[in-house]
Amino acid sequence: MVDILLEIFYILSGLVAFSAAYMAFKDANHPKKIGTAMFWILLGLTFMIGKYIPAEIVGIMILAMGGLTAFKQVAIGNQENAPDEFRQRESERIGNKIFLPALSMAVFAFLIAQFTTLGGLVGLGIGTVISIIMTLAMTKANPSYISYDGSRLLQQIGSSSILPQLLAALGALFAVAGVGEVISTGISSVIPQGNILLGVIAYCLGMAIFTMIMGNAFAAFAVITAGIGIPFVYSQGANPAIVGTLALTAGYCGTLMTPMAANFNVVPAAILETKNEKRVIISQIPFAIAMLLTHIALMYFWAF
Repeated sequence: MVDILLEIFYILSGLVAFSAAYMAFKDANHPKKIGTAMFWILLGLTFMIGKYIPAEIVGIMILAMGGLTAFKQVAIGNQENAPDEFRQRESERIGNKIFLPALSMAVFAFLIAQFTTLGGLVGLGIGTVISIIMTLAMTKANPSYISYDGSRLLQQIGSSSILPQLLAALGALFAVAGVGEVISTGISSVIPQGNILLGVIAYCLGMAIFTMIMGNAFAAFAVITAGIGIPFVYSQGANPAIVGTLALTAGYCGTLMTPMAANFNVVPAAILETKNEKRVIISQIPFAIAMLLTHIALMYFWAF
């Protein structure tokens, strides 16, 4: 049952990408309509039939998507948002109730993950469908807007939308390749064995820096814990529950300072259409540094 539902949601995700490809291709004034349409078609195919075709073919498709992005062939189209007057009028009519569908998505995802055997991914998919239905009922909008506005927002986000999947795969690849062992060897030549403070600093900084590279604290956690955490912190008698929790959230400090964390830093800037695409990151850096220093102090004083 879980596999069937997941397959349905993957197909729906592919259809969203196909919709973006169709909207881009039929846009006569789109500056890069061929490249943009090809990018979204390839992404849609990976979601819909990726598990049924050889992994080598999927790899070639991903490389092709990377090439289209590198040569700047993926761009935003000319799909227009609703007029300002209409949005202002609807905003006054609906008010803060507009946040209910988004909140319901998280609530249903959590409840399904916690109280059924369907799991978190299925819960997120079901929560999303329910959220869409609630939105249509609340706004009384035409269902065709789902495809149109979904395509508009996806094109606005652009190729950054696939970064989470790519970076998660990269983290697993690094772990299998033994990057943690290489880091451990390098660190051991700098930090004396048994120096708890330097080990804690290296662990927290390593998590933040590697998360900035990977864009994903979960991917960084396995690599940095194997390379720094276990030999220089855990082995010194640290409480593993405290250290593990603080190490992961130290990685989140790096999340605040990197464009690789597309969902957090690139997507909001794109949707808000900020003049500086790194505005979100710039605003977060002071807080990220302060929290990272706090993590180092908490790990040193709490975990030992």
